[in-house]
Amino acid sequence: MTHTQELADLLETLCPIFLLVDRSGCIQQAGPTLQKLRPELPLVGLGVLDVFELIRPRTVTTLPALMSMAGAKLHLRFRDEPRTTLKGLVAPLPESGGAVINLSFGISILDAVRDYALTSADFSGTDLAIELLYLVEAKSAAMEASRSLNLRLQGAMLAAEEQAYTDTLTGLKNRRAMDHLLGHLILANSTFALMHLDLDFFKSVNDRLGHAAGDYVLQQAARIMLEETRGDDTVARVGGDEFVIIFKNLTRVETLESIAGRLIARLNEPMMFQDQPCCISASIGTALSTQFKVPKAADILHAADVALYQAKRDGRSCHRLYSTLIKAQT
Repeated sequence: MTHTQELADLLETLCPIFLLVDRSGCIQQAGPTLQKLRPELPLVGLGVLDVFELIRPRTVTTLPALMSMAGAKLHLRFRDEPRTTLKGLVAPLPESGGAVINLSFGISILDAVRDYALTSADFSGTDLAIELLYLVEAKSAAMEASRSLNLRLQGAMLAAEEQAYTDTLTGLKNRRAMDHLLGHLILANSTFALMHLDLDFFKSVNDRLGHAAGDYVLQQAARIMLEETRGDDTVARVGGDEFVIIFKNLTRVETLESIAGRLIARLNEPMMFQDQPCCISASIGTALSTQFKVPKAADILHAADVALYQAKRDGRSCHRLYSTLIKAQT
């Protein structure tokens, strides 16, 4: 066994990512891991500067200059794809005039492991690269677990918030949600209509058929209100048999009269519960945000309430729009 072969065998054990080059810069031996990076390109016999592009030092452009850089640190990369970057250290061999170039991946190790499917067997036994990779993987796993936990927490918070704004019996928004929306609309200077609806004769249904029948009527009434309003309108149950509907960007009286008419007509139809008819009707009062120079939630709610009770005084099962005439009568 020649001295060169003995040196090559020793290098394969100690630093499997190496190049053994002669005085002309021709590769005599390539470490097994380095050859693994180019399995279809036998490196032995090729010029080192034909395989690699020297990034630093930029002043080195010739083989003699490269061979004379004892102990110098190099940055180089493959000339073909994938253009993996490597760090190197030149150790001259005085007897032969050649040199050993010990290489490592540096910060490109993650890309190298991914691109070439490297394992711990491809590194020196004293190389900390694999341990660092394990740390990176552990950190990634921890970050993913943290992200997943944060998403679950956010989901739980959103669910809790939604629950806090929802009427459990009907699935409609509740008074808290209504107050929140009114505050937002007024702050944004949005125009809207507020419709206050009360179910007439609801108490008689409860007294005659029980609370189960009453709950059924409320649920059916909620369904009808959702069906007769737009997707971006808000329907809220604000009391036992009282509801508020907020129509964002809708103040056209004819349209509101039409919606109220449909609601009254449908709610007048008997609802069958266990073969028993549940007969109710609806009285509705509406106020517009545009009726106030400085809209305030309390004032608009009060105005709709005034209009609602005018509808009840006028015989129930009808709709009234808040006006100066109604205001004068209260």
